[in-house]
Amino acid sequence: MAVSVLVVDDSGFFRKRLTEVLNASDKIKVVGAARNGREGVELAEQLRPDVITMDYEMPVMDGITAVREIMKRRPVPVLMFSSLTYEGARVTLDALEAGAVDFLPKNFEEIAGNSSQLQKILIDRILDVARSRPGQRLAAAPRPVTPTPVAPVRPAVRAPRRETSAEAADAVPGTPVRTAARKVASRRYRAVGIGTSTGGPIALQRVLSGLPANFPAPLLLVQHMPASFTPAFAERLNKLCRIDVRQAEDGDLLEPGLALLAPGGKQMMVEQRGGRGRVRILSGDDRLNYKPSVDLTFGSLARSFPGETLGIVLTGMGADGREGCRLMKQSGSVVWSQDEQSSVIYGMPMAVAKAGLSDEVLSLEEFGPRLLDGVH
Repeated sequence: MAVSVLVVDDSGFFRKRLTEVLNASDKIKVVGAARNGREGVELAEQLRPDVITMDYEMPVMDGITAVREIMKRRPVPVLMFSSLTYEGARVTLDALEAGAVDFLPKNFEEIAGNSSQLQKILIDRILDVARSRPGQRLAAAPRPVTPTPVAPVRPAVRAPRRETSAEAADAVPGTPVRTAARKVASRRYRAVGIGTSTGGPIALQRVLSGLPANFPAPLLLVQHMPASFTPAFAERLNKLCRIDVRQAEDGDLLEPGLALLAPGGKQMMVEQRGGRGRVRILSGDDRLNYKPSVDLTFGSLARSFPGETLGIVLTGMGADGREGCRLMKQSGSVVWSQDEQSSVIYGMPMAVAKAGLSDEVLSLEEFGPRLLDGVH
């Protein structure tokens, strides 16, 4: 069955163009179009589409307000269209916090170089967004962790139960274990790497906002995001968190309680000099799908601090991070991944778990408390 789409935009030209591109696929059907946010909210209830595309600047009701209304009434995956400017980044981050799943540049020339590439990108993104769980981002702030039932669709993850230390030691190697329900001995890490993509901005906010200013390890953050967005995102996280968060610059030293965000369009590597960790920001190879790439950052952590790093893979499309986690595991380091139920898109963490690389599979709300318990 085709994925039904509602297009919400005040530009008649954009509504027509987007409708033509999407309807060219037999996997997608545009079932309606709205000229403003208020119409979008009303048509969302009437037509019950699988996905909504949303502009943010519209008369009568703006896109962010419309997303909030839609999420209150009946959560639907929303793909925002935004400008690749600093202000556009701030507005888009607001839209993601309101409940939107993902975003794309509104200027089609910024998305693709030709019409066939444009069609593939738009259709693939709509189909990916249709598989997301928009309601996940509406959960309340992190709360004390309690044992959580494990969904039966994740056979690799066993239901939590209280174990003794001896039982934990006898666990089958490579099998991810839920440990948030029990106290685990903490470990010293030279660095904590966190990689994510779709759904990541809100997931990172949730995880990092629970950490104290004196968190004992440096953090390296890799979020798939355009170059114009990462400065605004780092600024936003810094305002919301007690730890320091900033966009990484070449030569930055790794410091406890400091989170460095990889700049969009670049690659962030870590090297060790004189016992100190230092960041290198490089242009990277254009043949790589992701700039920044979780695999590259995690791989550099594995080489610089073998056996002394913690890698965390959160919600996102694709499999970026799997090979970096493999290198971490080969060096003796530890890997955690997010579970399916709390992921907006269960792609990246699924790739890590299916490869048998996850030491623990945790829900989003469990990462903050586990970091406090497990890192010293």
